[in-house]
Amino acid sequence: MNFHHISIMLNEVIKGLDIKKDGIYIDGTLGGAGHSLEIVKRLETGKLIGIDQDKDALKKAKEVLLPYHDKVVLVHNNYENIVSVVKELGIDKIDGILLDLGVSSYQLDEGLRGFSHNKDARLDMRMDRTRDISAWDVINKYSEKDLENIIWRYGEERWAKRIAEFIVYERRTSPINTTLELVDVIKKAIPKKVRMEGHHPAKKTFQAIRIEVNRELEVLENSIKEMVDLLNPGGRLAIITFHSLEDRIVKESFKELFKECICPPELPQCICDKTREIEIITRKPIVPTKQETIENPRSRSAKLRIAKKL
Repeated sequence: MNFHHISIMLNEVIKGLDIKKDGIYIDGTLGGAGHSLEIVKRLETGKLIGIDQDKDALKKAKEVLLPYHDKVVLVHNNYENIVSVVKELGIDKIDGILLDLGVSSYQLDEGLRGFSHNKDARLDMRMDRTRDISAWDVINKYSEKDLENIIWRYGEERWAKRIAEFIVYERRTSPINTTLELVDVIKKAIPKKVRMEGHHPAKKTFQAIRIEVNRELEVLENSIKEMVDLLNPGGRLAIITFHSLEDRIVKESFKELFKECICPPELPQCICDKTREIEIITRKPIVPTKQETIENPRSRSAKLRIAKKL
């Protein structure tokens, strides 16, 4: 298993987490364990909990973190279940949590996983391959309207309506089984002149289908408040996003947790009893250096936001 992974903004993440030697930290999207390795190196009596829904990632992480195995607990789960994971481990509070929401280089490059629009594979895109719904189900079973909504909302693809129409037309004859079959359908739907501009014509649609299969935005939106509640005072939450939809959720969630009052503005005085829960460390997101984007082009769209529990 060639699990190649380059950790995004590694130095910025480690600095942002403000690691304590006796702290307990969670990497909620373990991946290739690059971030986790640097976290655990800084622990003496502390502990690292690594969570990932991809069993291949966990297998690789176990190898990477083997020299520090006495300080590491690896869990096959989705970070949306972080509260129950912590509870089952008998832990009350955490000192830092990291989410790196990008698809790993391994997942993109491994042909069998079906994440890449450049490699032929059965339509899959499941980060957790024990889940029932795959990209094949979305493409071949969803209604035309649902496909259009997903491709437009999650991919921000202006040709969403035509792409959905072409997918439904194509599958009437036979199912669309592979990534390159889907790419061909998308190319037919998008005018040739447009296809010649910018990124790969299937990029946005593949992003949209992947987000739907893995419920990525739903999980993120539902988890941020729970993660903040798990933190000790002074604990840090660091989240790396890779597209505008994710970043917007993190930004707005942090903004809500920063507010001292959520009463309607017309009320003469506050009655909501809300208190500010976090300090926002990054008023503007941290982005990779120019050098990092040259060395790792997949980092170009990454944004890091950090909050501290009050």
